[in-house]
Amino acid sequence: MPSIFNSLNIGYTGLSAAQVGISTTGHNIANAETEGYTRQRAITSANTPISTRNGSVGNGTEIQDIKRVFDNFVFDRYTAVAADKEYSDFEQQTLETLSTYFPEIDGVGIKADLANYYNAWQTFADNPSNDAIKVNLAKETQNLAKHIQQTREQVFTLQSQINDQLAANINQVNDLASQLSELNTAIDNAEVGGGFSANDLRDKRNVLEKTLSRIIGSDVNQGQLSANTQVDSNSNTRTGSYTLSVNGFNLVDGNTFHPLHLNKESSQVGFYNVSYERQDGALIPLNEEIKGGKVGAIFDLRGAAIDTTSGVPTDGVLQNVISQLDSFANGLVESTNNLYASSSTTRMESNDTKIDLSNRSLIASDLNINPGAFDMIVYDLDGQEVARRAINIDQATVMSGTVGSNSIEGQVEADIDDNGDGNGNNNINDFVHFNYQISADGEQKLQFSMDPLAESKGYTFAVADKLTDTDFSSGSNFAGALGLGNYLEGDSAANIQLKLQYRDNPTSIAAGISGTAGDNRVALNMIQHQFENYDFDVGANTYNTTTYGMFDITATYVGINTNAAILKNETVSTQYNATELEYFSTSKVNIDEEMTNLIKYQTSYGAAAKVITTIDQMMQTLLGIKQ
Repeated sequence: MPSIFNSLNIGYTGLSAAQVGISTTGHNIANAETEGYTRQRAITSANTPISTRNGSVGNGTEIQDIKRVFDNFVFDRYTAVAADKEYSDFEQQTLETLSTYFPEIDGVGIKADLANYYNAWQTFADNPSNDAIKVNLAKETQNLAKHIQQTREQVFTLQSQINDQLAANINQVNDLASQLSELNTAIDNAEVGGGFSANDLRDKRNVLEKTLSRIIGSDVNQGQLSANTQVDSNSNTRTGSYTLSVNGFNLVDGNTFHPLHLNKESSQVGFYNVSYERQDGALIPLNEEIKGGKVGAIFDLRGAAIDTTSGVPTDGVLQNVISQLDSFANGLVESTNNLYASSSTTRMESNDTKIDLSNRSLIASDLNINPGAFDMIVYDLDGQEVARRAINIDQATVMSGTVGSNSIEGQVEADIDDNGDGNGNNNINDFVHFNYQISADGEQKLQFSMDPLAESKGYTFAVADKLTDTDFSSGSNFAGALGLGNYLEGDSAANIQLKLQYRDNPTSIAAGISGTAGDNRVALNMIQHQFENYDFDVGANTYNTTTYGMFDITATYVGINTNAAILKNETVSTQYNATELEYFSTSKVNIDEEMTNLIKYQTSYGAAAKVITTIDQMMQTLLGIKQ
């Protein structure tokens, strides 16, 4: 038969169990607002009873463990949707900022500037000799160019800012992953040999897992899953092997940490590449492998694939906008200059052709020159046409060559009777000189210049594209591609501007072809220019549209992506809130519930104390009998 002291021990175990319950409840209450804290429960069971002749006599209670009320399945969904929400929040925030750069409403924005630019040409065509109108045209041109530059710079600055955020986030990932590997070691040590659960360490690990998922879209794979139905019907715990990975690349493998590396040496403009370090030290490019979390959003916005030649991304929403703006600006510059080259002058100089085209096919070069022809035309002092010669361009045409060869030089310098009058002194080669060489500033440029004697007599020349139909884009685009006799300078949205000569002296802007008073044919062509379709190349895509149309494509692209991001964010936020509520309903501390438990354990503690008091009285009775 158990002794009275055994009964006293039963009361003591009840006191101890109640005290642990109160301590656990107090711990829950104290951490009710601690991020990532999971409520805990004390698991009790009856001690092994004492066998007697009369049966098994109870032996009190014992604390088996203190377990978290935690559902891994809900937590996995919670971290996954947290990654989606971080991606969606950042995407929406960035695109809403981007959309403010395209305020194409109420007469504000590039499109409004474009309309003012064409209206200025219309006014100029009506008054081709008015210097004040020329000044206004120059001003509207500069406003348009400046706004295009500013918009592109804003987009590029936004792209650079999120590139800087990429570096900060990757450094944070490395820091958190390193902490996670150390926590895994601490958890293994605390739970070694099947000991008690390292609840608070596991909570800290879950916080790191969720944070890493939000930043980089990581996934956790762990070993065996065991249920904790004693705590809650939905509670379970994973134990065993542990890996945290990003699209199959393990950042944390147990207590081993594989750092991510940042490198921007391959990009002239400082765009970062991210790589993964394998166990053998080899670096594997990771830009295009990261799809989730904030970093995934950064790559989809900034661009993930970096071109090794230009150093800028070849994809990404922001890069696409920049590329579209560049194509819009370059198309505007080339097509405008191709028309303006038909205004007569005494000297034309091209842009830097970058490479020597003396013996290279013009069609096969990077310049936007098409098969076709252009006319070289000479005018006298009265604006009368003196000579005209067609310069043909096919797949084999090069820049330089001997007289009569299939080259621009050979055709310009050829001794041909352009007028069919038998006069050997009034042909194109008698007036215009060809020069293609490296200039003093190291640039490879083409120059057409009027013979000094002819220039002194008032002769001028022009380059006019030969169109195969009524479309302005049906010619060779030779002058536009090279920038001969240009009105606009630059080759992208970053450097488009009015030619320096016209910035300094707007009154020298030409309205006509021949240079005579009242001639407004160039201005009329510029007005028509806004209605003409041209090819705008953006990466692998080509858009055949007007200058207005190309800008509309860019503005619409921004608007569609922004609206899609807003709608997506609303959906993801709803999913996140629902999943968070489900997770909180299982694991978050409920103060009302804890207060109820506190009263329960307080009552239990008092009852166990009463048992001890009763046993004490029994012992006093026994001692009194002995006396």
